[in-house]
Amino acid sequence: MSTENNAPETVTPATESVAPAAAAPAAAPSSDRPQREHRGGQGGFRGHGGGNRGPGGNRGPRRDNRDKPQEGDGPTMIEKVVFINRCAKVVKGGRRFSFAALAVVGDGKGKVGIGYGKANEVPDAIKKGTANAHKHLVNVKLKGDTIPHDVMGQYDGGRVMLKPASPGTGLIAGGGVRAVLEAAGVKNILTKSMGSSNHIAVVHATLNGLLQLRLAENIASVRKSS
Repeated sequence: MSTENNAPETVTPATESVAPAAAAPAAAPSSDRPQREHRGGQGGFRGHGGGNRGPGGNRGPRRDNRDKPQEGDGPTMIEKVVFINRCAKVVKGGRRFSFAALAVVGDGKGKVGIGYGKANEVPDAIKKGTANAHKHLVNVKLKGDTIPHDVMGQYDGGRVMLKPASPGTGLIAGGGVRAVLEAAGVKNILTKSMGSSNHIAVVHATLNGLLQLRLAENIASVRKSS
């Protein structure tokens, strides 16, 4: 007695020869972004958003430095650091250092100021001293690039003598005296420091001498009014 198999028969289709996959054209990318084409020698087409740049490309409005402040737009100030003093405080854990900076500021046209600043770091001390000097600017009377007459400036123990000089003499001064005169705009002068060598005293004595200067026109006007 023959038993029949009730399971459905599975038919396997015959395999046909298929061409290599490389021969078939590549399918377009599924992304919505357009495919980037080859850029030619002069820019080429870059797809949406790129634009035809052409030789050099059109990159929008050119941004240059015209809006930035250029040199000479405002008055340039001469800033000089005359002396930096270091102070050490002894504490339980060791030493703590602080610094003090003496600065001179001027425009080179008869305006000069002196400032003193203290801080725990040197850059901060210089910044404070310079800012303090900007707040104490004063005008001095000059005759061209020299001073109109002899004068003796005094401050505490400092004594500084200032004498006018002919063109070509130069700035015969040193230390704090030279810094103040350069900031004020003096180019021909003879000086001599005859008192204390303390930087603060010398600088303020120089400024005191400059503040005593008077022009002939000022003296004449005072005499006429009296």
